[in-house]
Amino acid sequence: MRIHNDGHGGPEGKARHRREKLFDAQDIRLLILHCLAGNSAHGYELIKTIEAMAKGEYVPSPGIIYPNLTLLEEMGAICATAESGGKKVWSLTQEGSTFLGQQQQEVEQVIQRLASLGVLGDNRRIPEMQRAIHNFKMALNTRLGKGDLSQETVYQIIDTLDRAAKDIERS
Repeated sequence: MRIHNDGHGGPEGKARHRREKLFDAQDIRLLILHCLAGNSAHGYELIKTIEAMAKGEYVPSPGIIYPNLTLLEEMGAICATAESGGKKVWSLTQEGSTFLGQQQQEVEQVIQRLASLGVLGDNRRIPEMQRAIHNFKMALNTRLGKGDLSQETVYQIIDTLDRAAKDIERS
């Protein structure tokens, strides 16, 4: 995964933090082709299929899906037919099927990342886990919100967080 932080100051000179980019455009195109290999679909159905593959932990936006559908159509990998109501139904072409077959290892990696997100979500939804995460956030935010952090206190908090992360990694 790539983490993007542009380093520019946001409002009041505070650094803006960008969310991790889970899937790049190529990953999305491979997912679209993979989904269309099974059945033709509308763009909305593709969004819902990908969301289901990740058990709701990732939902591609229309702004990601539709431009990639257009690009894949221009590349000859998919074709669209219009249904009544003006909606397009997308289908995999032979060229798209061939390309998908050549990219099978990459497709499997992307699908595995989606499945891992689903497992993460399932485990995060365990009630005891939710409680513990909530308590952790509350304690940290309460302490950081006091504003009287000496350098020693900052180091103690960082050390505690690092120890907890290490313990979790090794469990």
